[in-house]
Amino acid sequence: MRLKNKIAVITGAGSGIGRATAILFAKEGAKVVVTDINDKVGEETIQNIREQGGIGEYYHLDVSEESEVSDVFQKVLDEFGNIDILFNNAGISGTNKPTDELTEKEWNQVIDVNLKGVFLCEKYALRQMKKQKGGSIINNSSIYGIVGAPDVPPYHASKGAIRLLSKTDALIYAKYGIRVNSVHPGFILTPMVENFIKSTPDPEATKKYIDNLHPIGHIGEPDDIAYGVLYLASDEAKFVTGTELIIDGGYTAR
Repeated sequence: MRLKNKIAVITGAGSGIGRATAILFAKEGAKVVVTDINDKVGEETIQNIREQGGIGEYYHLDVSEESEVSDVFQKVLDEFGNIDILFNNAGISGTNKPTDELTEKEWNQVIDVNLKGVFLCEKYALRQMKKQKGGSIINNSSIYGIVGAPDVPPYHASKGAIRLLSKTDALIYAKYGIRVNSVHPGFILTPMVENFIKSTPDPEATKKYIDNLHPIGHIGEPDDIAYGVLYLASDEAKFVTGTELIIDGGYTAR
């Protein structure tokens, strides 16, 4: 019960890392607010939580739309009274083109979800956390918020910005007892990565290649990240703010 009676909001909780974290949080005693743009998978997550005796609600949320963010966070406060934890997990990979070939629309699509979405959800969570004099925000970045790679420029740009936004807000809001950290996964077997592997000419060879990118020898699983997020969300991390937790099987240690 590491999160007993805490209210946790998780974006993009319908699948992958978001779903694994939502289920783990509920097992650890949190009341979990599951949000996603895909209602089917979001409802599946909250149903899974309830079947295991957990407590929570599901709300449809497009994190790139401020009116939706404002509305959902108000519903959370009306239902649960406060917000102790925010895990900004929602994200998309976007179009894989060199920078000079990207359209403005393709760039904005990724930045709006991955970066603007983090900003908007932080904005409304922080207002409540300031009143409470405490809270924990975890922003899901990537190994590509630490190092570069020759593909998907908007994705990498958004993830790097998340890292620095987290550090900046950690400094601004520390006086209110609010902690802000980022988490940086390596390749994790989520629907996003699975779809990428399946789209390649030789999925088996692609999977083996990705496994070998990690010195530990294999791709990660959603629970590998969920347990790291759990630590940052819990009171065990009361002295941890403004840092990045890299969970990447050794990828960035090369």
